[in-house]
Amino acid sequence: MQNSAITQLLNIKYPIIQGGMIWCSGWRLASAVSNQGGLGVIGSGSMYPEVLREHIQKCRSATQNPFAVNVPLLYPDIEKHIEIIISEGVKIVITSAGNPSTWTEYLKKNGIKVIHVIANTKFALKCEQVGVDAIIAEGFEAGGHNGREETTTLCLIPLIKSVCNLPLFAAGGIGSGKAIAAALSLGANGVQIGSLFAASEESSAHPNFKNRIIETQDGGTELSLKTLTPVRLIKNEFYETVKKAETECANKETLQQILGRGRAKKGMFEGNLVDGELEIGQVAASIKQIKPVAVIFKELIEDYNSTIISLKPF
Repeated sequence: MQNSAITQLLNIKYPIIQGGMIWCSGWRLASAVSNQGGLGVIGSGSMYPEVLREHIQKCRSATQNPFAVNVPLLYPDIEKHIEIIISEGVKIVITSAGNPSTWTEYLKKNGIKVIHVIANTKFALKCEQVGVDAIIAEGFEAGGHNGREETTTLCLIPLIKSVCNLPLFAAGGIGSGKAIAAALSLGANGVQIGSLFAASEESSAHPNFKNRIIETQDGGTELSLKTLTPVRLIKNEFYETVKKAETECANKETLQQILGRGRAKKGMFEGNLVDGELEIGQVAASIKQIKPVAVIFKELIEDYNSTIISLKPF
């Protein structure tokens, strides 16, 4: 996995990006991942501007290695986030949930490498057109906000690779060294891992949410709120309320009213497992323990290496 073009581009040891998950991806998680040789990511979508500045500064103090900030393009105060990122000297930004042409040129003019999250070939080509440095192709298995196409990672990565020449990270369903090997064999240059790190000791998620992740069984998550913005949720009471409303053909206004404000914070950060929005990927079913990031990396690398050795030609 080492010494690839993508590790050289980002100056990291392993081509592993930690997902910029709201309410999970603070400076502790980001610095822990960067210290293990991956690319740690601060998830700015749940942060006020000055909170983001604090996390950037603390992350810089906790690691000498590169780290990134994830910026959802639908964030209402995005201009302040961008200026803080520039003034604090962050060198890598991951943009998501929007058009990559909006901020890529401005960020690159300020010496920042830009990675954009996509879920289809249309936006992969758009990223190439506007000068994005790399892309993260996120499959249907992923937690949190998801593509409307519902294309699985196994199908998405070869599709993107066939039309786009940008360095490519696979995301969605990556939770083991075997999955990393599979993604690389499909043409990805690296991977983004979310759920596994959401359940780590360094994650800023509430312990209730972490414990709920490791209790999740196969079939325990589902893509919901497709009329608004598709999001994969653990099946709890809030999810059942949404499902009932969708079954009854509720309109956008009704679903927005059910969702309300601060629902994700209530679930993932405050630990309300009944009324909260619990965003996690399908791979949660294979996560059985809350572990330190250092242990997670050790197991990923060992599993990857043993998988590569075990593969034999037909």
